[in-house]
Amino acid sequence: MSAAVRPLRVLMIGHRGFPGVQGGVESHLEQLCPRLVVLGCDVEAIVRTPFVPANAPRHWRGVRFKRIWSPAKAGIEALVHTMLCVLYAAWRRPDIVHFQALGGALWVPLARLAGLRVVFTHHSRNYLWGKWSAPVRIILRASEAVACAWSSAVIVVSEELREVVRTAHSIEATRIGNGVLVPELPQGRLTLRELGLDSGRYALFVGRLVPEKRVLDLADAFAAAGLPGWKLVIVGDAGHPAEYATEVESRTRALPGGVIAGFRSGAALSELFANAGVFVLPSAHEGMPIALLEALGYGVPVLASDIRPNLELGLGEERYFPMGNVAVLADRLRAVAARGWSAAERDAQRSSVARAHSWDDVAAATLCVYTNVARKRMTVVHVR
Repeated sequence: MSAAVRPLRVLMIGHRGFPGVQGGVESHLEQLCPRLVVLGCDVEAIVRTPFVPANAPRHWRGVRFKRIWSPAKAGIEALVHTMLCVLYAAWRRPDIVHFQALGGALWVPLARLAGLRVVFTHHSRNYLWGKWSAPVRIILRASEAVACAWSSAVIVVSEELREVVRTAHSIEATRIGNGVLVPELPQGRLTLRELGLDSGRYALFVGRLVPEKRVLDLADAFAAAGLPGWKLVIVGDAGHPAEYATEVESRTRALPGGVIAGFRSGAALSELFANAGVFVLPSAHEGMPIALLEALGYGVPVLASDIRPNLELGLGEERYFPMGNVAVLADRLRAVAARGWSAAERDAQRSSVARAHSWDDVAAATLCVYTNVARKRMTVVHVR
């Protein structure tokens, strides 16, 4: 007779959905969850009805999906949906309920009172985002406090967030940064032809069109840089109708060479990353920027604002610019366009980021947190 430990049952909540759903948290889970399955976990992820159609597959790379209704309204979407998720979790009784991000983290105490073990990953200080009203920011700050106080374990994606959790809430969190997938470089040019782009001759932004991303700074800098033959490509949307996104789209289309590509994923997004002349992330706030890591994984030159999460990547002084300084960003764009980027530099960057930011390492570290939290609850099953 031998003893076998049954798979650790993990329920993911707090995100919109995946694969192919816009958002840093969503991209994080798209990479993490299948790897947890490979490591032996039984992973179920709850997804929001407005973002995942009813006919979408219920299984993907070993991950099971459960669609639960969510209001399609910014500010209450995550809060309402996550409450319903906790009720589902109380019925399903997983070993671990893994809350993602602050949006629904106000319900962590409810999950604990239901007798569930909770891991909370703090991805970003969302209460600093300019799009939220004062009441929503208050709720998000309260969510951070209660999630840190009530969770069985707290994970953060950056050193900055670890310091915030330690200083503001007297909690020692586990830092597990985001990973990067270093892909095969695509050979197709379908998306470039569709958008009228030349390989290596466009600046690229990928992300949500929200104020904290400061996409208008990039539009102004691109206009000031005056790069002959170059275009500016903005990939993403706001997720909900928003005034800022409308302004970004209007200002970009008014630029010579401005291209609004909308939300892209899969092969189309891969093609846009791989052929960019430079990727730019001008954000005011980030957790650990997945889009920037993805650009590094494609080997393209990058420029990023000098906020701390970006600086933690250690890209070199010439790759950063003072956040909000349009003139310096314009100078950096001119320098990148004039210098070029060799195949050797591309390969070296891809190798370096693959070593430093492995999704396999992220999954293994996350499993260690789960095991420490759930060890006393795991059941040993005897198998003949």
